Amino acid sequence: MNRRESDRASGQAAAISASPAPTRERKVTMGTRNVAVIVGSLRKESLNRKMANALIRLAPAELALKIVEIGALPLFNQDNEANPTPAVTEFKEAIAKSDAVLFVTPEYNRSMPGVLKNAIDVGSRPYGKSAWTGRPGAIVSVATGAIGGFGANHHLRQALVFVNVPTMPQPEAYISNAANLFGADGSITVDSTREFMMKFLAAFAQWIGRNASS
Repeated sequence: MNRRESDRASGQAAAISASPAPTRERKVTMGTRNVAVIVGSLRKESLNRKMANALIRLAPAELALKIVEIGALPLFNQDNEANPTPAVTEFKEAIAKSDAVLFVTPEYNRSMPGVLKNAIDVGSRPYGKSAWTGRPGAIVSVATGAIGGFGANHHLRQALVFVNVPTMPQPEAYISNAANLFGADGSITVDSTREFMMKFLAAFAQWIGRNASS
């Protein structure tokens, strides 16, 4: 697994644990932060969607994660800003109501997928009315290859700087060899990966606490 943890070189092709992560009942409290999860792949069996769903189940009690879909968004066209489609309006409202944003993305041609860049563009317009501004963010890149979507992760960071999403610098999450990570129920079956992602989410909760506007 390509990430900055001690088991970086352990290799996801190693034996997979037979014990899936236990399902926990979530309790939403007044102090819970609502996190919009943006999945950068539209594929039905996307490994990134599996990761997003796994993270929803693993999230600490203070975070309520929910996927906000981007597949219905039209291609950004400034000519249409004055009359946005319902999909655009609903998307921007969902982001605006969130306390933070978590991006879970594959890498396409050493960059983020076009559908994800389009969602960032749509959410940032019209000028002065961006839905992204000031919402703390984090990135998980998931890939079948060895470098774990490194290129997508860092190109996405560049775009998030401009739309004023303070993005968690550490821990970084480049999840490689992802085809071997998930069980039939969608849970993460590799113990080291599951433990790392729980630490990642705990760190993200702290990052949100330090950077949230309210």
